[in-house]
Amino acid sequence: MKSVKIVPCLDVKEGRVVKGVNFVNLRDARDPVEAAEAYCLAGADELVFLDIMATVESRGTMREWVKKVADRVTIPFAVGGGIRNVQDMKELFELGVAKVSINTAAVKNPELIKQAAVEFGGDKLVVAIDGRKNAVGSNMPRLEVVVKSGSEATGIDIVTWAKKVEELGAGEILLTSKDADGTREGYDLEMTKAVAEAVAIPVTASGGAGTLEHLYEAVTIGKAASVLAASIFHFGEITIPEAKQYLHDKGIPVKL
Repeated sequence: MKSVKIVPCLDVKEGRVVKGVNFVNLRDARDPVEAAEAYCLAGADELVFLDIMATVESRGTMREWVKKVADRVTIPFAVGGGIRNVQDMKELFELGVAKVSINTAAVKNPELIKQAAVEFGGDKLVVAIDGRKNAVGSNMPRLEVVVKSGSEATGIDIVTWAKKVEELGAGEILLTSKDADGTREGYDLEMTKAVAEAVAIPVTASGGAGTLEHLYEAVTIGKAASVLAASIFHFGEITIPEAKQYLHDKGIPVKL
C-alpha cells in the first residue's frame, strides 16, 4: 500500500478561503497564501485550491491569488474551478500549478480529458467528481454526478463516469459528496468505495470529515488513496501532524 496523502482543500471565493455546508452557506476562513504557507509548515502532502464560483459565474480561475500561492508554497498544489480548455490549463501550469482539476467542463466535454492527458500527461490532470445520493425508486442513478458546484443534476451514474474518466486518461479522481460536504459527519463511504473499486487510478475522498476516525474509515472502508478535508484543518480542530500520527498508529502508511 502506498503512503496515504493528507490533503487540505481550500475553497476560494473573491480571493479568500471560505467553507460552507452542502456547497452553500459560505463563511470566511482565511487568506489563501497564509493558509498555504501554514499547511506547508504543518506537513501537508499536497494542497487543492478550488475557485468555487468560477464555473457558476461563467469565468476563468482568478490568476492573481494562484500566482501568489505559487510563489510561496513548497509542496505540490492543484487548482480547479473555471478551467474550460487546454489553454486555461497551460496558463496555470506556467504560474507554477502542479495539477489542474476539471469538473463541469469534463462532463460537458469529455474529450477535454483526453486532450489534456495527451498535452500534459495524466499525472497532471485531476478530474473532480461531485456526487449525490438519490432515493431508491427515484428513476435516477443511486449515485449521481452533479455539476456547477452541485447546483445542476446530470443523470449520470458516478461509477460509469469514473470509469470513463480513467479511460480518457485522467491521472486521479477527486470525489466529493455534496450530501456530506461540510457536515463533519463522515465521508460518503458507499460512494467512495464504489468509485475506488471501479478504477485503478487513485481516488481522493472529499466531503464530510469531522473526526480522525473518519479519515481512517475513508482509507480502510472507502479504499481512498488520499483524504481531503477543509473545516477540521481550517478551524484548527485537527492538525496535519495529529492526522498523520493517528493514521500511522492505526497501521496506515503516511509520510511523517
